Amino acid sequence: MILDSFRLDGKVALVTGAGRGLGRACALGLAEAGADIALLDRSGALEAADEVRALGRRAYSVKSDFLTATATDLAGVVDEVVENLGGLDVLVNNAGTIRRSPAVDFPQGDWDDVIAVNLDAVFFLSQAAGRHMIAQGGGRIINVASMLSFQGGVNVASYTATKHAVAGLTKALANEWAGSGVNVNAIAPGYMATDNTAPLRADADRSRGIMERIPAGRWGTPEDLQGVAVFLASDASNYMHGAIVPVDGGWLAR
Repeated sequence: MILDSFRLDGKVALVTGAGRGLGRACALGLAEAGADIALLDRSGALEAADEVRALGRRAYSVKSDFLTATATDLAGVVDEVVENLGGLDVLVNNAGTIRRSPAVDFPQGDWDDVIAVNLDAVFFLSQAAGRHMIAQGGGRIINVASMLSFQGGVNVASYTATKHAVAGLTKALANEWAGSGVNVNAIAPGYMATDNTAPLRADADRSRGIMERIPAGRWGTPEDLQGVAVFLASDASNYMHGAIVPVDGGWLAR
């Protein structure tokens, strides 16, 4: 049955930034599909872990701060998940941050912080997970890209740079690892109602301009990502490698 190919029973997924927003929604969606979940967050994502357990799945909380984590630290995260949950089959690189400032005034500290969280951590966590997945004969890596993987944005130079890089990294890793059974793809959310977009939604003129361009006529919700996350984590997407999948209410079609 085709629906069986979407099941994640017996799989272990690690979701970063799992304490709230898109990460929490993805973690719960994967759990509903049958996966046990490791939830990585600066706080440990304890409430989200309880929600996973309420669905009848195992949950393991991992604390890590991507602003300071090294490649060695992130390799240790993968080892910790494997040790405590018995494996790692799916990595969702969701955690991210954004800093807003005109490019001519953009502070180096803000630039460095966004690069560290949105790009360095994505690569080094993928590297560590990739080593494990290649050794076991397969796995799934799902990166969270953005509309700013395709566009330039305004006052978000570092965020745009990292999200373009995430799209390129997704393709590069897919080229290297597809032959080893590791599927690397990305989801590009549109304008979602999360903490990152709170300043935009609070600006009546900016919010109205955004809404007028979205054919669906609404901001996205974190739950809008659950279906595509389950799809990319499952056997239903076996022949997908290096794809950047927009979930944007039609934004890019305008």
